[in-house]
Amino acid sequence: MISLALASSRSKVLDYLELAKLRLVSLVLLSTAVGFFLGSPGSPDIGVLGMVLLGTGLVAAGSMSLNQWMEREEDALMNRTASRPLPAMKLRPEEAFWFGTALAAGGMLVLCVGVNAISSLLASFTLFSYLLFYTPMKKSSSFCTLVGAVPGAVPPLIGWAAAARHLSLEAWIFFTILFLWQMPHFFAIAWFCRKDYAAAGFKMLSVEDPGGEKISRQILFYTLALVPVSLLPSLVGLTGPFYLASALGAGGLFTLLALKGLGRIQDLAFPIFRGSILYLAFLLLCMVLDKKGF
Repeated sequence: MISLALASSRSKVLDYLELAKLRLVSLVLLSTAVGFFLGSPGSPDIGVLGMVLLGTGLVAAGSMSLNQWMEREEDALMNRTASRPLPAMKLRPEEAFWFGTALAAGGMLVLCVGVNAISSLLASFTLFSYLLFYTPMKKSSSFCTLVGAVPGAVPPLIGWAAAARHLSLEAWIFFTILFLWQMPHFFAIAWFCRKDYAAAGFKMLSVEDPGGEKISRQILFYTLALVPVSLLPSLVGLTGPFYLASALGAGGLFTLLALKGLGRIQDLAFPIFRGSILYLAFLLLCMVLDKKGF
């Protein structure tokens, strides 16, 4: 009996962890940490960094959980999400709701008390814009991808505000880079998940564009917009010539990949998705390595 109870408890914990989407939370924390490092006027304060990562991680995990609570019926209609805790009835909806609410509230409290008010406000904006605007908009308009890119680009601002206690031009440049990067990244995801999105009734561009012509043009458009913006950190003095050359080279390669995707999105959606991750990781690494004054 004891072993069965322990196994049941362990299974429940795993279900809650799946609800929190820790892999996606780790990506949020990475951009938050880079924002903190770039926004630090001197050596980063490790204690404050720990608090901002804890608070941001809790808010992110809470928003992921509440998003699944809101979309549990749609998740049940998609092959890739049907086994999630809520559609698979491993957790009750009220359990997911209170779990997500507790995480989000706890994270905002940690940021407000342990860091500063501006970082807490930014995290609150991320949470509510994601849940109240992006999530319901997926059922009504393909512009949801553009709207969803806003909260997705806020985490580095949270890190920056935690370190610098204000948001400078450099912080908003970082926000814009992440905002523009999300568009080709998520358009690629939307393409190879289009059948699931159609089954759930989500109005993604990939569902409305069965041939892929529009979505491949959008990927190229946002990539072309992203590359010059990615050079701005060096042009405003945040980073040096090493980052400038690296961003230019990586941007050129990513643009070539987007160009190849024109008319061939069926074959290149996954390479574009994978390439977007490598591109962003490379940019972030070069920013950290070439930060001026470090």
